[in-house]
Amino acid sequence: MPEDINAPLTGTVWKIETKPGDALDEDDVIMILESMKMEIPIEAPFDGKLLEIAVKEGDPVKDGQLLARMEED
Repeated sequence: MPEDINAPLTGTVWKIETKPGDALDEDDVIMILESMKMEIPIEAPFDGKLLEIAVKEGDPVKDGQLLARMEED
């Protein structure tokens, strides 16, 4: 069952490190957000496959906004 990965804070998508279809291990970095001059890595919460990335580099994001979807292996 797909699981949403949401933004933990308001910021900007600085860099996307993965693409849909990638197999990820728990704690692999999916993307990096920038907020108040700090880089915040968004990590895979479990081993699985990345289904979707819902944002693009440079997009502003709000706290709780959908960033990506994954499913467990």
